[in-house]
Amino acid sequence: MPSISLSSGNIHYSEHGQGAPLVLLHANPGDSRDFEAVIPALAENFRVLALDWPGYGRSTMSGPPESAGVLVYYDCLREFLAALDLPPAFFIGNSVGGNAAARLAIEAPELVRGLVLVAPGGFTPINFISRAFCRLQGSRFSLSPYRFASLYLKRRTPTAMAMLERASTEQSAPERIAIGRAFWRSFGSPENDLCDSAGRIDAPTLLLFGKSDPVIAAKKDGKVAARCIASSRFVALPCGHSSFAEVPELFLAEVGPFLAKCCATTVTPQDRA
Repeated sequence: MPSISLSSGNIHYSEHGQGAPLVLLHANPGDSRDFEAVIPALAENFRVLALDWPGYGRSTMSGPPESAGVLVYYDCLREFLAALDLPPAFFIGNSVGGNAAARLAIEAPELVRGLVLVAPGGFTPINFISRAFCRLQGSRFSLSPYRFASLYLKRRTPTAMAMLERASTEQSAPERIAIGRAFWRSFGSPENDLCDSAGRIDAPTLLLFGKSDPVIAAKKDGKVAARCIASSRFVALPCGHSSFAEVPELFLAEVGPFLAKCCATTVTPQDRA
């Protein structure tokens, strides 16, 4: 895997295929390998870049684990795109990765050609229940990474099983548990909420939610996201939190035509070259 040194740490990423850039952003916890089931198909038509967020996979985090949060990952994404000097790109983001991608479309729309938001964070109403759950997950009483992943991964495909294995081993190291808890504390803060600003997203957006996701619910959070993003199309798939790993064929059946349509309607000078 190539790597690049950013202020947030030494960031590793994988690169596959050629064409318009397509950036894959994983959840917390997780890493770029979470997308293994769909990368080969995506790389047939795109230059696919799947990064490991700071502190996960092979990437390091420059600050202490307790400093992790949604804005840290967003800043990392902005630096990553600038360092690679990427033209306007497509983004597939899961959970906090979806939050970062949506935030980019809000704050720097010129960098975004299209979004696939997979159970994105930022659209869960902040109330007593959600704040209490975030506080619990941000404390020493949090569910272990394996226990939590076993609840939200409903389909036990080979990729999902590999994710569970990583959750029970490397993602259960004390430093990574500290990172995960710090993220949960940030999820309950106003900075995580995108509901008021998501109306500014004008990039074509595909919203993919899992019908059985216990974390970010399709019937509640998904409908909120669909109302907030006027340019979006909402799809609920028979899975949990990570459709690209749990139902990759159904995921690609939705994402492939969506990206093809985006390419046909948003041609850049780089594409013409």
